[in-house]
Amino acid sequence: MNISIEKKGTLCSLINFINLVTYRKSGDGDDEYLERCMKFYNDLKIMAYGVKIQEQDIPYEVTNYLNKFKPNILVITGHDAMYNRDNKVSYKNSDNFIKAIEEARKYEDNQERLIIVAGACQSNYEELIKSGANFASSPKRVNIHALDPAIIASSVALSDRSTPIDLLDIIERTKYKEEGVGGIITNGTMYKGYPR
Repeated sequence: MNISIEKKGTLCSLINFINLVTYRKSGDGDDEYLERCMKFYNDLKIMAYGVKIQEQDIPYEVTNYLNKFKPNILVITGHDAMYNRDNKVSYKNSDNFIKAIEEARKYEDNQERLIIVAGACQSNYEELIKSGANFASSPKRVNIHALDPAIIASSVALSDRSTPIDLLDIIERTKYKEEGVGGIITNGTMYKGYPR
């Protein structure tokens, strides 16, 4: 099993999360994607851990990383695709994402204590939400931008813990808007204090 971990960023209030990126054996630019996400979080001063893990291993490894890092937000993303053969729809990796969400919900079933952002291009949005994700892609089965999950996660991370997020505003920040990402009303994770 080939797993790499990268920690970047500084603590911003009590925000901490993991960005799990699945990858194919061929690699396919996954290092660059994870690097872009980690830079994005670092620029926002969000403490984040990036983990690259093979697609089929994510349901079996997610609990280990949740125990190790104890995050507020979990991002599960990578590669996915919808196939329609002989009027039968199937997905490349949605099942792996769904199983990983179900395992994460065994670790923490409260959707306010562990916020899950899941999915990739053309993922099975409805099943990801049904399995326990707060946010998922892709309602219209479109390809999403590589940073869309990071945009959602960071928006929630930097929103006030005592106030429900503006779901439409956060989704509007993504490239393909409501066609690419959807979710449920969730509170932010940032504690605000005075003086700072």
